[in-house]
Amino acid sequence: MIDKRLWTAELLYQNGNMSAYTVPVGKRSDRERSSLCFSLEENDGALTGGIDLEIKDRTLEDVPFLVTENPVTVRIPVEEKPEKITALYMFSPWWSRPAFRENLSEIPQRTQAAFFKMREDCVFVLPLVGNEFRTSLTGGGDGELVFEMTAGLGGIRRVKEKIFIMTRGKNAHAAAEKAFRELSRQTGLKLRKDRRVPEMAHYLGWCSWNAFYEDVSEEKLRDKVREIRDKKVPFRWILIDDGWFTAREKTVCDLKPDSVKFPKGFRSMIDDAKKETSVSWFGVWHALGGYWDGVAEDSPAARSEAPYLYKNPAGKLVPHPVRGSGFYRDWYELLKKEGISFVKVDGQGTLPFYYRNGFPLARAARDTGFALESGTCVMDGAVINCMGMPMENIVSRPSAAISRNSDDFFPDRQGSFDEHLLQNAYNSLYHNEVYCCDWDMFWTRHEAAEKHALLRAVSGGPVYVSDRVGETDPEIIRPLVYTDGRVLMLERSARPTEDCVFTDPMLEGTLKIHNFGFCGADQKAGGIAVFNLTGVTRRFSVSPSQVPELDPDRKYWIWDFRQKAALSGDWKDSFSGEIETAGFGWYVFLPRGENGTCLGLSDKYAGFTAVETQYAAGKTDTVILKESGTVTWLSDKRPVRVTAGGKNVTKKMESRGSVHTLRLPERAGRVVLTVSWAEEEV
Repeated sequence: MIDKRLWTAELLYQNGNMSAYTVPVGKRSDRERSSLCFSLEENDGALTGGIDLEIKDRTLEDVPFLVTENPVTVRIPVEEKPEKITALYMFSPWWSRPAFRENLSEIPQRTQAAFFKMREDCVFVLPLVGNEFRTSLTGGGDGELVFEMTAGLGGIRRVKEKIFIMTRGKNAHAAAEKAFRELSRQTGLKLRKDRRVPEMAHYLGWCSWNAFYEDVSEEKLRDKVREIRDKKVPFRWILIDDGWFTAREKTVCDLKPDSVKFPKGFRSMIDDAKKETSVSWFGVWHALGGYWDGVAEDSPAARSEAPYLYKNPAGKLVPHPVRGSGFYRDWYELLKKEGISFVKVDGQGTLPFYYRNGFPLARAARDTGFALESGTCVMDGAVINCMGMPMENIVSRPSAAISRNSDDFFPDRQGSFDEHLLQNAYNSLYHNEVYCCDWDMFWTRHEAAEKHALLRAVSGGPVYVSDRVGETDPEIIRPLVYTDGRVLMLERSARPTEDCVFTDPMLEGTLKIHNFGFCGADQKAGGIAVFNLTGVTRRFSVSPSQVPELDPDRKYWIWDFRQKAALSGDWKDSFSGEIETAGFGWYVFLPRGENGTCLGLSDKYAGFTAVETQYAAGKTDTVILKESGTVTWLSDKRPVRVTAGGKNVTKKMESRGSVHTLRLPERAGRVVLTVSWAEEEV
């Protein structure tokens, strides 16, 4: 895609001057004021571009230091222009979203991952975070890629950094996977497969934020616990969000719970909740700096944590990026004694504001990531990272597995579902390579509750809600979890099908997102959720071939979850239909068995993952499910004998065409089912 010969560097100096150098790649250019060399390395199909720039010594009165913000711009000519572009750019200091573009000049500023549709394949460009500088992609001339570099620190005279990794693949996922694999090789960055998701995140949770916002208290939390107890909703963790500690003008004053809101601290409330409900874990929220503007000066927190704090050039008192591990460790040890077992750390994208003109951005991110995770060791590393999608955050967490994937769920903002879906679906194209993506909380009593529930079911990440007291709807939750609150979690983050990657679903077509899981020890099944975000009825089609993990040599059942209907076909066959404005659907693909195919718990969105084992012996199928409930088989044959736990339940089997359903009580614990099939077809 790129011209590998002549690249240009534009330098901005503190004295207001600018200079530009066009240099052959691999050749050093020595001038009176500077020395510059571009590099381009290839490994396993991944290209890595770099820069080595040095500002030379001059007289004391004329030392040309670089400016603080974007002092270096690199322009690289393009030989092969893309047909379409999907750029994931930072629309705020904390979150990214997609922009669908036709020309290179239209790429938004602070793009941190970009996909380019070429004639026959896909190119992925990943701007890099180096030792001191963060690089991002932006629009320039239509015949070039433009990279802006910043360290958030003035006076720098040496820039020796990797700028980008560029890969090609048969599709967007293949190209992104190759780039992050190369980044991991170069830097040691752990990829998602090597990160351990905390145990609590595999279960259903509740968060106080949209219920109480900052007005949280022990009394209100106890009210919610009573509702959980009375409704028997299997929540297994509770997150106490913003408002639980003493604050002054957006600074934290004390690391202990607010003595007015929580007069006895947390411990007695937590102990009582665990006795009364299924809740096993409690967590608390805080911002990376303690609170949004850090730690209050002349406060108990400032005095006790003084060795670990740093007063930045703007006068804010924040955790020191190197010594800050002591701040987090002290806080978490105190919280652990109060019964807290995990934390949600918000506002991580504020790093440039905390450490600007104090520490180079990339180094501050790396040191802060290490400091935070050193502290979370006292909680077995159980942390939800939030408002931390800038690339300097993404690549600077040593081991943490969970990272929020979008801006907040806004229950009262009209039409917010569409934007929430858009961000989560497209951010997963790159964010999933490193993290288990958190698609945020939602309300079960909301106009879009069912759609939000489906999103969480296919997200491949944590599931938690934030209903106000008295408003949790168990029926919305039931399709997401087992009776003990364990989430039926798919294997990765859901992402758009390839035919949606370069199309703006707000303007045309439908948005289809896919994921997969196991329906037995080694069999893979998958599904596609379809959403119409436009103002008119749209046609759509889904196919097993659109889920890349599925075996192309198998035949599949296509199960329409909402209509409870099925059809059968080859891997490439598709199901087509129409979907109304604001409509949605969920289509599951299961490999056909010799006799019948078990859908698992068919009233659960990802119910096929409840199948622990299934095998055929002659005309009899045996299925072991992880728990009992409504079970459906798909078969063209007629069932003649059905057993559950050894008991004959044939008369309970309801058949409608090729759909055969057995309704058993919802009950924890494995159940063994057998179905014997007739020779003839139904």
